[in-house]
Amino acid sequence: MSFSDLLNIGVMQGFAGLSLFAVLLLMGLGLAIIFGQMGVINMAHGEFMTIGAYTIYLGSQITEKYAPSALPYYFPFAILAAFGFAFIGGWIVEWALIRHLYKRPLDTLLATWGVSLAMQQAFRSFIGPKEVSPTLPNWIMGSWTPKEGLDIPINGLFVLGLTALTTCLVLIALSKSRWGLRVRATVSNRVMANAIGIDTKKTDRLTFAIGCGIAGMAGAAFTTIGSTGPTSGSLYIVDSFLVVTFGGAASLLGTVVSAFGIAQTQSITEFFMAGSMAKVITLSLIVLILMIRPQGLFASKVRR
Repeated sequence: MSFSDLLNIGVMQGFAGLSLFAVLLLMGLGLAIIFGQMGVINMAHGEFMTIGAYTIYLGSQITEKYAPSALPYYFPFAILAAFGFAFIGGWIVEWALIRHLYKRPLDTLLATWGVSLAMQQAFRSFIGPKEVSPTLPNWIMGSWTPKEGLDIPINGLFVLGLTALTTCLVLIALSKSRWGLRVRATVSNRVMANAIGIDTKKTDRLTFAIGCGIAGMAGAAFTTIGSTGPTSGSLYIVDSFLVVTFGGAASLLGTVVSAFGIAQTQSITEFFMAGSMAKVITLSLIVLILMIRPQGLFASKVRR
């Protein structure tokens, strides 16, 4: 095998890591908003990802059955629907459950774990226990070949573009929008935020729902690289919490950096050894770094 072949394999393996990075980053962004900004441990976050994935699948099935001529165009609208359904689900869960459990992190962990199990059973009952895949439009299939021996999947490029756009919109919204101002004020000093007229309860509900909506978009991205089952989201929940914790719980920049590092480390090590061993090595490195820097890579400075 020539050096050029090894280089091409390395690039393609690295790009496979970028696809995983995109899903982890979208999941991590939603968690960074919910856990990092609000202190809520949402164990059902993976199930909101599954809602997004099933939205794409059902959207493709409905389009294929009733409007097959629209198959090349349904996907972007289905992504928006994935965000919308996960957003609505998050809004309902916050209103019905989470709002009663603020400042009780262990209770939120147990309660959302129960929600997670209930949602998984609902997926099995109403959609089915088997894994499913949507019919993707032709323009997202295939690969781009910049040179001979180097094939980069178009769906991976699309997922990266979607992730970059979503990340930029979240950062702009948190720094420039009225909602972002209210979130930062509530996180900084909830009592003072209430005193100056900010409805912190409404801000909490909207923030939780947006975080769940972003998880729904992660599910939409996931459908381009894997099949969806009732427990698909739960397979990513531990990695997502690692992304947020490793990067720094309240740092969106840390979420981006840690998602990239974890995804690339896991993808590259999987090329040289079994997937389970690659996972062990990745987790071991994270544990070692957190032992040295327990506050994460980008700890936020908080005035005490």
